[in-house]
Amino acid sequence: AARAMKTMGLTRLDLVTPRQAPDATALARAAGADDLLERARVHPNLADALAGCRLVIGSSARLRGLNWPLLEPPAAARLLLQESAQGEVALVFGRESSGLTNAELGLCHYLVHIPTDPGFSSLNLAAAVQVLAYEVRRAWREGRGEQLLEEPRDLATADAEPHLVRPRKSARHAKAG
Repeated sequence: AARAMKTMGLTRLDLVTPRQAPDATALARAAGADDLLERARVHPNLADALAGCRLVIGSSARLRGLNWPLLEPPAAARLLLQESAQGEVALVFGRESSGLTNAELGLCHYLVHIPTDPGFSSLNLAAAVQVLAYEVRRAWREGRGEQLLEEPRDLATADAEPHLVRPRKSARHAKAG
């Protein structure tokens, strides 16, 4: 999760009752984002971690029977950035095995759901963090007026572009027959 955050420019990580403090294994898995883990704040409960946040968006793979206002990732990212200009905001992820409880979601203003294949909707925690961190980065870039995509252009097929076609084996590599 730390690595996913850092690749998208997110720099603050708060942890709630982790099973263990970030250790050498976690630092190795962070693959260069160990500074986020080393600076991570640890809280005894989610309410303490969210104290002072003006906007809290919880993530969930499950669409629940309870009626939370629901956002898709791009809208959640835009709202987080908009509100961050006025104060602290939080994007909350649950446990790898079970996600957020209903009580924890009760501390959130919105629920964000990554639309996946209904037949297999479970993302692992790091993948979910990556998707949502990417959407925040994308919204931030759009807000700065960065052009995200080149204009569409006519493309030749791969076989019409010799540099795109795999070179054939040279004669010295070909089998003698």
